Amino acid sequence: QAQPAESGGGAVQSGGSLTLNCTVSGYTPGANCLAWFRQRPGEEREGVALIRSDVGTTAYSDSVKGRFTISQGLAKNTVYLQMNDLGPDDTAMYYCAFKVAGCYWEIWRYTNWGQGTQVTVSS
Repeated sequence: QAQPAESGGGAVQSGGSLTLNCTVSGYTPGANCLAWFRQRPGEEREGVALIRSDVGTTAYSDSVKGRFTISQGLAKNTVYLQMNDLGPDDTAMYYCAFKVAGCYWEIWRYTNWGQGTQVTVSS
C-alpha cells in the first residue's frame, strides 16, 4: 500500500520561503495523483496543489496560485511543494496525499495520507 511521508516544514517570517517534500513508499507508476492539502487551526482541511504523476499536469487553489509550485522528482514517487511569499494565513499543518486514477480536489477521494508537517509563518 502506498504510504506518503512528509518533511520540510518549519517556522519562517512573512515573505519567506519553504519547500515541503513528500516521498510515497510502495508506489506503483500510473495515472496517480500526488497532492498537498493543508489544515489551518480550527478549519477544515483544504486542497492546495495537485500533480498528475504520469503527465505532470498541475492545479492550484486560488489562495496559493502564483506563490506555490508543485513538482515531482524523476522517480515520480516524490513530490515537492515550493512555497514563496509566505504569509500568516499559510500557517497550517500540510499533508501529502496519494490516490490512483486521476486528480480531484475532494478530500474523500484520497485514501493514502501522510502524518503532516507543520508550517508556521510569523508576521
